[in-house]
Amino acid sequence: MKLLIVTVVEEFDTEILQMFKKAHIDSYSGSDIDGYKNVAPMVRTASWFPSEKGGVESSLFFSFTEDENIDQLFGLIKEFNSKMETNNPIKAVVVPIEKSI
Repeated sequence: MKLLIVTVVEEFDTEILQMFKKAHIDSYSGSDIDGYKNVAPMVRTASWFPSEKGGVESSLFFSFTEDENIDQLFGLIKEFNSKMETNNPIKAVVVPIEKSI
C-alpha cells in the first residue's frame, strides 16, 4: 500500500475523478487549495495591487492504494497531460507507507 497525492487545477476536477474511477481508486479524500507559482517581478508590478498575490483555485486528492491502481492512474494522467493546451498539468506523487493501522 502506498500514499498517492494528486494536485490539479479546479478546471480538471471532473477529469481526474474519472481517471480515479478508471484506475479502480474508489476511496480517496480531497480538499480545495490555492496553487501558487513564482511570478516574474515585471508581471507583479503591473498589477493594481502589486503586494497581493492571487492563487489559482486547485484541488488536492489523496488515497491509500495499491501499486497496480497507481500505475494505471499514472498512465491516464500522462496521456491527459500530453494533450493539454494549458500550462497546468495534473501532478501526482507516490509516498511509500512504512507503518499503518
